[in-house]
Amino acid sequence: MKAFTYERAASAEAAAQIAASNPDAKFIAGGTNLLDLMKLEIETPTHLIDVNGLEFNEIEPTAEGGLRIGAMVRNTDLAAHEIVRRDYPLLARALLSGASGQLRNRATTGGNLLQRTRCPYFYDTNQPCNKRQPGSGCSAIGGFSRQHAVLGVSDACIATHPSDMAVAMRALDAVVETVKADGSRRAIPLTDFHRLPGDTPHVETVLKQGEIITAVCLPPPIGGTQIYRKVRDRASYAFALVSVAAVVQPDGTGRIAVGGVAHKPWRIEDAEAELPNGARATAAVLLADARPTDQNRFKLALVERLLSAVIAQAKDKSS
Repeated sequence: MKAFTYERAASAEAAAQIAASNPDAKFIAGGTNLLDLMKLEIETPTHLIDVNGLEFNEIEPTAEGGLRIGAMVRNTDLAAHEIVRRDYPLLARALLSGASGQLRNRATTGGNLLQRTRCPYFYDTNQPCNKRQPGSGCSAIGGFSRQHAVLGVSDACIATHPSDMAVAMRALDAVVETVKADGSRRAIPLTDFHRLPGDTPHVETVLKQGEIITAVCLPPPIGGTQIYRKVRDRASYAFALVSVAAVVQPDGTGRIAVGGVAHKPWRIEDAEAELPNGARATAAVLLADARPTDQNRFKLALVERLLSAVIAQAKDKSS
């Protein structure tokens, strides 16, 4: 690990200003991803800004009837919260299917959205990786690609986003609240928050230099049967090969977001219109632009099978 300096931020505005003035600075909260990357010298910040002391650890109702989740709320606390379990069970289930209990005790809401890919080539500093070193090439393309993306890919990167929480929040139409270095605030719909790789896979979100997440807001509850299904290589502490976050209403309509298949949580509203027509029709629209490799083509069939299981489960619960 390379040497770095450290300070605790007094406010979100102060943290943003410090980070904006130093392009090699990073925010640190739970550190469950950043510290690993620093040990491997994939991330080499010269300055760490500790944001643990900021007052962003509350979960509170909004005036509109939704829920505001502070960026510093730990994953364990969010999954166990009474309102989340009652009104947004999809989110609780997604959180509990991710990582281990120890990691959930430290990982934060904001950090979960910002975690970086678990692509093995990204973690292997002996291999070219455009996400780690722009312009060096993508070892996954033409390499071992079983776990990689089939949607939204580019000739520069086929990595996937690892978050379970983000997939559920995409299905729930979450909005990310931030503060920029000039003190201005903005609300970013989660659908716009993560970027597809294009020619710049190292630029993973729309956040500006120094901009810090303060909260994530959920709209009022929409009811329905809420399901999170995740297929992985082992039963615990593994990232999704494919996951599905679903909200299905009694009339068969609903929302679907898919994880493990793209650089961001994948949701196509036109595909949701096909839900009453079954899994095959839904998957046909959802996967219309897929570009799988020979090794991960199985994910296309797996998405359809998961959708079928979700639809069947929703029907059982509503009957």
